Amino acid sequence: MTESLSNQITDYAIKALFYEVSLSPKPGLVDPLTTGAHQDMNLFTFIDSTISLRPYFHQYLHAGLTHKGTPRELFDKLRKIGVAAEKAMLRATHAINTHKGANFSFAVILGATGWYLQEEKTLPLIKEDSERILTYTQQMTNHLLAEDFNDLEKKTQLTYGEKLYLEYGITGIRGEAAAGYPSLSHKLLPFLRTTVDFPMEERLLRGLIFLMSEIEDGNLLHRGGLSAWQTVKEESKKIHQATFSKEELLDELQSYDRILTQRHLSPGGSADLLALGIYFAQLEEIL
Repeated sequence: MTESLSNQITDYAIKALFYEVSLSPKPGLVDPLTTGAHQDMNLFTFIDSTISLRPYFHQYLHAGLTHKGTPRELFDKLRKIGVAAEKAMLRATHAINTHKGANFSFAVILGATGWYLQEEKTLPLIKEDSERILTYTQQMTNHLLAEDFNDLEKKTQLTYGEKLYLEYGITGIRGEAAAGYPSLSHKLLPFLRTTVDFPMEERLLRGLIFLMSEIEDGNLLHRGGLSAWQTVKEESKKIHQATFSKEELLDELQSYDRILTQRHLSPGGSADLLALGIYFAQLEEIL
């Protein structure tokens, strides 16, 4: 792969994070208009965080491009880079966690992209290429659930993801990765491929609501518990299934943003998956 193509793909990942945070109105989420349910971060926090991650995103891609071992060995390389990336992110945001989940997912997906492009593939990719990349992420991460969630009862300090697993059996982003990101391959990417005639802003906002109506969102579960998550899924499904014009959709999302903000609920898991979908949509040139 040429250096210019490597930079282009890294830029796609960075643009995906910028596109996601720039969309508005987004219910409960940070956007240019509001900070949603977040009181400790704003649009500028996300800009600083995203810029801090770029060199590490490039390293993830390069690690995949040069990898000659097993999928598990590539994951171990990516995880080491990811630890440094998370530290850089927290320095840039003054210890605010903006992109921990997105950093994990982009690590494995950029690594898998690099590995796949060893075959001298050229852009744009097609559906089958994206599916092979996601299958490789599954091979890289299928050990995570057994290893990361082993003996949690003995730990004195638990992460959000570990607490959700103990309380609800929710596997979170680890489970999504270990299954090959079915929320992307079976839900968001087919949606984006079949809505190419929509204006981009409307299309991505509809994609976000679709995800909110379908997926297991660890951020919602952490903030509101099982009932709050189920309520948001049901409310989002009604918005997704309604025949709103673009103007009606924007009005509805603005109202729903106020509701989720009042409830202190943020569908951050859906936002991260939307960014990953935007990345693949750029690779396939369908945005």
